[in-house]
Amino acid sequence: MPTILVVDDEVKLLEVLSVAIENMGHEVLTAESAESAMEIIETREVHLVLSDLRLPRLSGRNLLEKIKTLRPGLPVVIITAYASLKDAVDIIKEGAFDYMVKPFDLNDLEATITSALRFYTLGVENRQLRDELQHSFRSGQLIGKSPALQAVLESIRVVSASTANVLITGESGTGKELVAKAIHYNSPRASSPLVTINCAAIPEALLESELFGHIKGAYTGANSDRHGRFVQADTGTIFLDEIGDMSLSLQAKILRCIQEKIVEPVGSGKPVKVDVRIIAATNHDLQAAIGVGTFRQDLYYRLNVYPIAIPPLRERSEDIPLLVTHFAEKFGTAMNIPPVTFTPEALRAMQAHTWQGNIRELENCVERLSITSAGRLIGPEDIRNYGIQTCPEKPNYAAAYEAHFPIDLDRQLENVERGLILKALEQAGGIQVKAAELLQISERSIWHRIKKLGISILNKKDIS
Repeated sequence: MPTILVVDDEVKLLEVLSVAIENMGHEVLTAESAESAMEIIETREVHLVLSDLRLPRLSGRNLLEKIKTLRPGLPVVIITAYASLKDAVDIIKEGAFDYMVKPFDLNDLEATITSALRFYTLGVENRQLRDELQHSFRSGQLIGKSPALQAVLESIRVVSASTANVLITGESGTGKELVAKAIHYNSPRASSPLVTINCAAIPEALLESELFGHIKGAYTGANSDRHGRFVQADTGTIFLDEIGDMSLSLQAKILRCIQEKIVEPVGSGKPVKVDVRIIAATNHDLQAAIGVGTFRQDLYYRLNVYPIAIPPLRERSEDIPLLVTHFAEKFGTAMNIPPVTFTPEALRAMQAHTWQGNIRELENCVERLSITSAGRLIGPEDIRNYGIQTCPEKPNYAAAYEAHFPIDLDRQLENVERGLILKALEQAGGIQVKAAELLQISERSIWHRIKKLGISILNKKDIS
């Protein structure tokens, strides 16, 4: 039952209000002064304060100020017999939820109380959600023990403490948004908003308004002023997902925002100052996009202050058993069913799978298995239906390779790696992206291997 504190130095009015509010189904506490009210607020759980404006010694305004300092989420409704329009505006500006002018109708009082309590409940829920998010991303929502993921986690740790802009790159489904959340919730801006926008999901005609806001009448349907995502993220972080899909004209405006720390709502010539950290993400090769003129080089350097490249799941296959267990427990809890478990053979097959959709595809697979096979032990025969080939018997490498010892193992492995890369380049006509696909590694990985092995794809002898 919500508890409402009524503060008024008129004892008779205090009694009348107490009875009326109790009849509405609420618990009532009373105080005849601001000092007594503060003693109650410091010792009891209160969900709403109704206070007269004129009180002895400390006024209702003074009480409001103290409450906003001690309990900023506690709504206060000011009651007065002398309110002018200016008084009302000032009271709201100072932090009151609402005001009521004596004498007032009890139906109006009940409606105001209902609204104020709903506001309080939403505030509590939002704070709990934010605390849960912060705890989640501080305690390790990014799951895995592979060196590739550990390098990403170290990058998050290093960059979180700064205010630098971050550019996250990686294939679709690798967890770019999780990395952005981890950076924000481990940063000094964690108590401020994290605002996310997918630049590829919103039509270009609307994206500018979404980012920067608009004023009333800026275009057909703009019936009121509206803050954009940058203003919503003020003092916090904005996550621009799929920024590689943004038009050049909007890129120029993002660049201006970074350089001058201002945004200009659509239809307005008046700039608005913002203090926002930008985390951007893309699955495109922005340097290639710069080369063909679809992405601004100056914006790239502004965003790429601290780059984080997320490896695809196939390059961190040792993390797959941990991820599978995590998802199985997650869906078991959400569906109130026993979680599925996996045989070693099934896990090996999942580790060998290419997972073109990365973690998102893996999560989808485990969710479907949770629905169709609740509580069961999942074997190789169960996952074949999901396009996952079961692992063949381990080959006898000793018999397959007649080695003459002693040998230089590093040199032998290097020769094998070189031969496979050259073969893939030959089949791909020398195109690195296609060769990487044939070898099921990333473009970045094949580039590093080519450089390490001294392969020149311009020399046709190397690929023929």
